[in-house]
This record gives sequence, C-alpha cells and structure tokens, in this order.
Amino acid sequence: MVVNKSKAAFRTIAEVAEDLGVATHVLRFWETKFPQIKPMKRSGGRRYYRPDDVQLVKTIRDYLYDKRYTIEGVQKLFKEKGVKELLGEEIQKDFFAQEVENLNLDDSSRHLITDIIGELKGLREELNISLSKTAK
Repeated sequence: MVVNKSKAAFRTIAEVAEDLGVATHVLRFWETKFPQIKPMKRSGGRRYYRPDDVQLVKTIRDYLYDKRYTIEGVQKLFKEKGVKELLGEEIQKDFFAQEVENLNLDDSSRHLITDIIGELKGLREELNISLSKTAK
C-alpha cells in the first residue's frame, strides 16, 4: 500500500506496520511493553499513530532488530537516557511550522487566532486547577 501523506499526517496501525516491516500484533505488543507509545484511539479502538509515535516505534524496531537489544534493554535505555535523547531530535515538534510560515493572514484573522489562543490558555489553567483540586 503506497500512500502519499504529508509528514504531519496520522497513520493507521496497518500503515505503520507495513512501513516498519512488522505485523500489526507486534506494534500492539510493543504498546504493552513501552508506555511511551501512545497512539490516538478513535471509537471502536482504531489506532492512529502521530508522527512522533511513528518515529518512536521506528527507533524501538531499530534497537530490537538491527542493534539486537532485548525488550528489557530498550526499556532500560529509555529509562536511563530518555526518549528525546534516543530519538536524536526533539519530539512533539511542530510539523506544521513550514506551512504556517507561508500563511498570509489579514488583521482580523490574526486577532481571531490570538483570541482563540487566549481562550485555550484560560481553559488549560482552569483544567489544571480542577485537576489539582481532585488530586487532593
């Protein structure tokens, strides 16, 4: 299956498995062994891998298959060095940055986006306060 998706597109478990040359059940198994793998799940339990998830499972596959580490060895590496260091780049980077740089907005659109960002920040603060209250 050849799919022309953007770098930022989410991938199904089948697409990721095919790209990595492993079976889908292997990816599901790795999810149980590596809590760092957190694909988004839609209704019905369908998994969608973010670009960072894909990079992470590629790294795991490389350590297991190419470098011949055990699962426990890769888990130990993640614990000792951290995922960011092993990936060799910052995860959760903005895959849309290039598209945003080329975007021309008028003043009203800029104000609207600024207002939305402000509202989202306010909602995040309220959520953090609510979560801290329920944790007590």
